[in-house]
Amino acid sequence: MAKKVLTFIMAGGKGERLYPLTKERTKPAVPFGGNYRIIDFTLSNCINSGFRKICVLTQYKSSSLTQHLIMGWNILNSELGEYIDVVPAQQRISDTWYLGTADSIYQNLYLVHQEKPDYVLILAGDHVYKMDYSEMLDFHQQTDADLTVPVVRFKKDRARQLGIFDVDEKMQVKGFQEKPTEPKSIFKRSGFVYASMGIYVFKREVLVEALEEDAKNADTGHDFGKNIIPQMVSESKKIFAYNFKDPQSDKPRYWRDVGDIDEYYKANMDLASVTPEFNFYDKDWPIRTYHGQFPPAKTVWAGEINKARIGKATQSLIASGCIISGGSIKHSILFPAVRINSFSEVYDSIIMEGTDVGRYAKIKKAIIDKNCQISRGATIGYDLDEDRKKFTVTDSGIVVVPKGTIVQ
Repeated sequence: MAKKVLTFIMAGGKGERLYPLTKERTKPAVPFGGNYRIIDFTLSNCINSGFRKICVLTQYKSSSLTQHLIMGWNILNSELGEYIDVVPAQQRISDTWYLGTADSIYQNLYLVHQEKPDYVLILAGDHVYKMDYSEMLDFHQQTDADLTVPVVRFKKDRARQLGIFDVDEKMQVKGFQEKPTEPKSIFKRSGFVYASMGIYVFKREVLVEALEEDAKNADTGHDFGKNIIPQMVSESKKIFAYNFKDPQSDKPRYWRDVGDIDEYYKANMDLASVTPEFNFYDKDWPIRTYHGQFPPAKTVWAGEINKARIGKATQSLIASGCIISGGSIKHSILFPAVRINSFSEVYDSIIMEGTDVGRYAKIKKAIIDKNCQISRGATIGYDLDEDRKKFTVTDSGIVVVPKGTIVQ
């Protein structure tokens, strides 16, 4: 079955709401969860689902993403027809770069014509979730749909942030609204809506026809959510919604669009909770990534001489290569090769690779990007008015320190 599917992962987004984490990298390349990049979740879903013809479409500041894919995802056998190909924007059809999500696929239709799949799976490279795409493809085939769109049930007050589908009792799509102010509730379930996950399964010929028609119209945004799907609905195409839920509990499965700093922070910090909703430790569904050659993490000092000088970490994720040398870590995430020096304190924070936290420094509710130097005695997150003079601070009080910053 999987051999009949060609997969595109859209990984060229700027991620403006994640700035400054996207100042030097595209959104799918933003580090996540102590060891990973955001795109690793989509790629792991593909591999674990048995889908191994994958084209990653890149555009915006893609060098670190491309390097990550080369170093960590060169795992398939081309002699068996398997591949993860990096496909940069090339202006193959015109002198424009990608004009929208649909245009990114349209400009690469030559890959569809070369592969001749029965189905085309289109994924976003910037969501965090675990999903067996083969189950969705089974549903797509059973309904004989032209297009299948997976959806997640949300409370109605979240609708303004999402694309919302109106479906009947058989899950056939009857309407679509992009970020509506007054969305239509789920059939027989008032107060809830079905939100688009930004994933699409098309019959090949349906996709080609839809994209070619859209390309002729200069007045559209060439976007799947804003243009392609509403047009298909108006033409009464056979569109079904695939309900992404746990069949035992009937509850929505875990899916997060970590599209802004607050959502990114919450999704990361949930991993450090006692019983996180998202399980990294599922041996049946491993999340793959590139792992650098780092030694084991270690803590230094036990307080025999000075009781205040104890290297400890509680309710935290600590990656390889970290040294906690007499500092205190609580409810935080440390990426590889982070050093926490004596008498320093890190609470409710995300510290990315290669950052050095100096003695007596204090960090609270912050995201520190890669290779920062936090000087002796520096404080972050304790005086937000002062922090705003130097860093990005969200409305909820999360301080974001850009990559390579020296904090005095």
